[in-house]
Amino acid sequence: MKHSDVKAGPLLSQTITVQRWDAIDVARGLAILAMIVYHFSWDLSFLQLIDTNILQIPAWRWFARGIAGSFLMLSGFGLVLAHAKGFNSWGFLKRLMKVGGAALAVTLATYFAFPESYIFFGILHCIAVSGVLALPFLRLHPILILACAALCLGAPYILTDPALNAPWLDWLGLGSTNPVTNDYVPIFPWLGLVLTGVAAGRILLASQKTMSLAGWRSRDPFSRLLIWAGRKSLPIYLTHQIILLSILYGVLQIVGPNRMAEAQPFMIQCEASCLQNAQPQTCRNLCSCTVETLRQSDLWQKVLDNTTTAQDQTRISRAAQQCLRQSPPS
Repeated sequence: MKHSDVKAGPLLSQTITVQRWDAIDVARGLAILAMIVYHFSWDLSFLQLIDTNILQIPAWRWFARGIAGSFLMLSGFGLVLAHAKGFNSWGFLKRLMKVGGAALAVTLATYFAFPESYIFFGILHCIAVSGVLALPFLRLHPILILACAALCLGAPYILTDPALNAPWLDWLGLGSTNPVTNDYVPIFPWLGLVLTGVAAGRILLASQKTMSLAGWRSRDPFSRLLIWAGRKSLPIYLTHQIILLSILYGVLQIVGPNRMAEAQPFMIQCEASCLQNAQPQTCRNLCSCTVETLRQSDLWQKVLDNTTTAQDQTRISRAAQQCLRQSPPS
């Protein structure tokens, strides 16, 4: 790409930023759909309706990061489109208040719902702050923007320091440990993806081929649904978890928790203690037998509530010894 192509962008942008891009709304709608799939799976795990803890599966963690990254790149791209004809101060302030207000609402809601892991700097917080930080880059050359994006992406690997572990600096993402929170999207490295979106927007607006992408219009019902979701992404983000958790909590009251998921904390503790003297398979069988024995007594609810006494622990040990005597020699 030639430098003259970048300069041609403003003239071309007058034509292609008059109306919304269906293609961008479809991309945002796909990100919304992926987010709902992830949160539905997370809710199933959180409510113990399934025996899989998705937070412990790397593929699910990367899926979540990919979703967050797509939202941030699209926000950077959208920033370029919104100000292609010149900085729109009122439009920017209006959007900032909308996203920032939604971020504050998420913080307050999660503080009361999950006080030990509330969201203090999640995806909405990052979009709001990154939008402000990205403003100076809107008129820079894409190569310089990409260079800065690379620095942001690499910052957690080269600038991390225990001195930055103070809670009031957690939003930077440069501490040596991560805070306990249900959604953590700090400025570094995630600002790098916003800047990548800005660079992509600058490059596309400088190309005559962008006309076909900007002019594409949806024809099928599915893409129209995605466009609707993309245009309503913020209200969907704010309400979808309330709807999902309400439905799944109702299901939980009917079917009860998954038996394996419910027993998982006890199984982990039991197997860890057993492995000091036995093989993994033996310990797994022993602990499973102990769980089934405890389910048939009044002890199981105490185990689940973590309210067992010293006397209860003695009874649990006897149940385990009984299972050990019943198990075949390995």
